Amino acid sequence: MDKIVIFSGNAHRKLAEDICKCLNVKLAKALVSRFSDGEVRVKIEENVRGKDVFLIQPTCPPVNENLIELLIMLDALRRASAYRITAVIPYFGYARQDRKDQPRVPITAKLVANILDSAGANRVLTLDLHAGQIQGFFDIPLDHLYAINVMVDYFANLKINNLAIVSPDVGGIKMARAYAKRFKANLAIVDKRRNSPDSTDVMHILGEVEGKNVIMIDDMVATGSSLIEAAKAVKKAGAQKIFAAITHGVLAAKAVEKINNSDIDSLVITDSIPLAESNKSEKINIVSVASLFAEAIKRIRLEKSISVLFDSIGG
Repeated sequence: MDKIVIFSGNAHRKLAEDICKCLNVKLAKALVSRFSDGEVRVKIEENVRGKDVFLIQPTCPPVNENLIELLIMLDALRRASAYRITAVIPYFGYARQDRKDQPRVPITAKLVANILDSAGANRVLTLDLHAGQIQGFFDIPLDHLYAINVMVDYFANLKINNLAIVSPDVGGIKMARAYAKRFKANLAIVDKRRNSPDSTDVMHILGEVEGKNVIMIDDMVATGSSLIEAAKAVKKAGAQKIFAAITHGVLAAKAVEKINNSDIDSLVITDSIPLAESNKSEKINIVSVASLFAEAIKRIRLEKSISVLFDSIGG
């Protein structure tokens, strides 16, 4: 572990510091600022020649700023002769356009994967991708972590009785099933039709939620419209308390205001994205993934398998 070096951009320095505490190492020094015209200025202030470098930088809002910071830091580390550079991206942005589902649209997830490779990343470590097939967009090794263990530990401590796990859409069935298996709970699915990227119409619910305490599972919450509509549907179907376990709390636009006025009793998110002061709410609770990333980084450095960190994810 003496050759491990951990850097952070400006996107989420606190998470990087928490990961370093778990690993008992110091966060390495790097200058990441701006020139007078707004261009990103980077200088690596420690010797990284022959070192195993981990660069922690979620591509969360402002997405373009944080992505460019990540790319320029990768280039600087490559030119400084680092032995191996692992891009640790707790939240992988530009992931929602992962296929060509309409004429004349890009596949931005593949584009970003190519850029990261070209910039100098030798490996990528990320958490709960928006779509599993994004792993195949990379020509370099990618380790995909899941937040299920930290979420399950949180809800297990709440000792919720008469529980049902709900997937707000068909795409999240696999993950919801894994939660249902861990909790030995019923599984339900909200069948919905999407009118636009930020608007949905709920059709009906597949499964039993009447009289149940519900945990809705999803990978991210942006504007919150889809999640709130799903909560409204399960409440109308007779659910009691409604919890939401969402890995990435993007919380754009007026998401927090809408959640505060919704049927959701508690929204639980991870710290993969920093929670802005303006987005703090009594309904929002945060669980940390620092120890999860620290263990993964340690195992990558020691060339050990990290599959033990997500063996609970089944088909």
